[in-house]
Amino acid sequence: MNVTPIEAAPQYHPPEHFDMRCLRLQGMEAGLSDTLWMGLSEIAPGGHTSLSASPYEKLYLVVEGEVVVGTGDEEAVLCKLDSCRIAPGEARVLENRGKRPALIVLCMPLAKEKT
Repeated sequence: MNVTPIEAAPQYHPPEHFDMRCLRLQGMEAGLSDTLWMGLSEIAPGGHTSLSASPYEKLYLVVEGEVVVGTGDEEAVLCKLDSCRIAPGEARVLENRGKRPALIVLCMPLAKEKT
């Protein structure tokens, strides 16, 4: 078992994330994981990501506040305990348009090593 107390969760700095504090909860530098990792992001009011895609599936769960998730073609407002899936290769943008910080959990597969 690997327990990561929130106070010990390592911070990471993904590119194209603005006014966000991102913590690794499980996997990578937060501990051993075979298939996926989990992070928690605090998005300040006005905080956002750029519209970008990755080759990996992403699962998001809003824990507090509201987060707008857009794909370039559509957008949805996710409230507390709402979730969504972003398919591999699908572009996404996250944005906090509210006046309070939002918390969102991200789960995604570990990157496959190139051989």
